[in-house]
Amino acid sequence: MTAFRDRLYLSTTAEDAPELAREHGLGLEIAEYCTASNMDDAFPDTDRRVCVAMKGIRRFIFHAPYNELCPAAIDPRARSLALDRYRQAGELAAAYGIGTMVVHSGFIPLVYHPDWFIPRSVAFWRELLTQLPREISLCLENVMEPGPDMLLQIVREVDDPRFRLCLDVGHANTRVSSAPVRDWIPEYAPFLSHVHLHNNDGDMDLHRCLGDGVLDMEEILELLDRFCPEATCTIENMTAADSVRWLGEHGYL
Repeated sequence: MTAFRDRLYLSTTAEDAPELAREHGLGLEIAEYCTASNMDDAFPDTDRRVCVAMKGIRRFIFHAPYNELCPAAIDPRARSLALDRYRQAGELAAAYGIGTMVVHSGFIPLVYHPDWFIPRSVAFWRELLTQLPREISLCLENVMEPGPDMLLQIVREVDDPRFRLCLDVGHANTRVSSAPVRDWIPEYAPFLSHVHLHNNDGDMDLHRCLGDGVLDMEEILELLDRFCPEATCTIENMTAADSVRWLGEHGYL
């Protein structure tokens, strides 16, 4: 089993992530391109920041853009935009030498019906995979899904080893989720490659430190270790120091 430290990443949503990753020998999840415009006119400045952040770090994951991107969109032009942006992000990840890219599902409650959303999503991700560099694998992240079933069915039906799941435990612990996080993990386990770790109040998506919220993070980490011990994990906070300190105090680092 790979040691937890060697599977742990820090998201660059936190300004202190690169320094802490270098100090503790951790990986880095590149989040600058969550804003799609950073791949366009803002790219030169963004690229310089990313290259500085990557110095002295050996392991990376790339987070794709997600704002206003709906892979199962009703409007075909909106679907085309999502396809273009994810393809652009995949090519950029490959240029940085990063092989894993996190993508959002785009599900919107009360707008998309699961019976319609699932087949539309399957068709989208199959098409995208044919257009990405072969070295790029995708991890489909939950955001506003009520439970694990929809994304699990999508990954099963896409049926491609390059298409896996990313469990965001904070998103699964908000008002939109009707299933507790402890129920998501064993369901996702056969297809779970990556995890986003942060805490909240059980209502809103707050991205708090691991120890600051209602989630029992020790239980979550124990379940991950039991059901998917090779899955990588990213701390996704606005500042990473408190979570890194919490991990050290609880024997994980």
